[in-house]
Amino acid sequence: MKKLWGGRFTKSAEDWVEAFGASIPFDQQLVMQDIEGSLAHVSMLDACGIISADEAKQIQDGLLTLQKKAAAGELTYHVENEDIHLNLEKHLIDLIGPVGGKLHTGRSRNDQVATDMHLYLREEIKEIAASIRHFQQVLLDVAEANVETLIPGYTHLQRAQPVSFAHHIMAYFWMLDRDYERLNDSLKRVNQSPLGAGALAGTTFPINREMTAEALGFAGIYQNSLDAVSDRDFIIEFLSDAAMIMMHLSRFCEELILWSSKEFNFIEMDDAFATGSSIMPQKKNPDMAELIRGKTGRVYGHLMGLLTVMKGTPLAYNKDMQEDKEGMFDAVTTVKGSLKIFAGMIETMTVNSEHMKAEVHNDFSNATELADYLANKGVPFREAHEIVGKLVLQCIQKGIYLKDLSLEEYKATHSAFDDDIYHDLDPFTVVDRRNSAGGTGFSAVRKAIEVGKQVLKN
Repeated sequence: MKKLWGGRFTKSAEDWVEAFGASIPFDQQLVMQDIEGSLAHVSMLDACGIISADEAKQIQDGLLTLQKKAAAGELTYHVENEDIHLNLEKHLIDLIGPVGGKLHTGRSRNDQVATDMHLYLREEIKEIAASIRHFQQVLLDVAEANVETLIPGYTHLQRAQPVSFAHHIMAYFWMLDRDYERLNDSLKRVNQSPLGAGALAGTTFPINREMTAEALGFAGIYQNSLDAVSDRDFIIEFLSDAAMIMMHLSRFCEELILWSSKEFNFIEMDDAFATGSSIMPQKKNPDMAELIRGKTGRVYGHLMGLLTVMKGTPLAYNKDMQEDKEGMFDAVTTVKGSLKIFAGMIETMTVNSEHMKAEVHNDFSNATELADYLANKGVPFREAHEIVGKLVLQCIQKGIYLKDLSLEEYKATHSAFDDDIYHDLDPFTVVDRRNSAGGTGFSAVRKAIEVGKQVLKN
């Protein structure tokens, strides 16, 4: 098959070489963006008098026909035409004749592919941001239903202090809110048009780049043609944002996996998001959470992969940059799928609130409260810390908890102790009193939930 760029060549590559260099197996995902960019480009060529109105009409009609066929899945793509751009151009020429070749006037595949990816990422980032907002709403709903549900809080995966389950859930709400903000901020850099930059140096044709940028909904144009065709910062930034989202989801997955084990038994995953064992009939495995945790690695890999591709590429375009797409496509699919699955997991999980309540009554996570109790009675905190440490050791040696010590035993340690100590040691009291801004106190958590609702409303 004759190449659209083959005028200077006397020899064709073998099929296996063509297959290695072709991007059509994956960049056909950009078919709608490519047609969208071409429709804007041909309208500009017409408006600037670079092609005639009749030629523009023929090309536009041809492109609209291809658009319908693409939407219906009726277009076929060939490796020998390398990529989505040449495949579509070949289809256009076959459909309307040689006039279809005028479409490529004043542009190159270099600015064309960059434009396609800007259009693609702009659309996908908005969809991912919407998925984050949906997931945040699910978290708000679960939090609102569990403000006074207690759960052990951990540091170093050791029992630390009891907290509101809603408070724990809302921590992920705010992580996701930062993810949402990062994605939206990145749109400023995604929403710039490289169309019309040519291969690297612009064009001699009197094109109007601002016109195509406006037609495609871009906020502006790249001010340097070399930068326009060689920039992949916007994809790297997206992959970085995607990696951050997956990191947050993976941390949450780790907790869900732990919490659903017999050792913790804080939650139970819905059957729709778990699987069984082929040999052990009693098993219920949190596979979806494990998969999301595992898929985090592939998104990290796409980020590192593209950073590595770009680190040694001189200006302007290089074939290396063809490696920018598969990772981007996969990261989009992975993040969108993970957010959808996660929202379902959280929405349908069972919270074993009574078991969690029992757990916080049978540990030493109220020890800090005991130290604060003494500090409020005028005992220097460091002294109070040492006193409580000795009381904890005494309890461990006896196989009891702080609530089980008699008032006489407390007073023998320090005269500041009184019978109100048992009220202060109750986990409900421990949590309820922590109402500093951002704290786990029930009033503070309810306030945070209201702030979260305003965030989603705005």
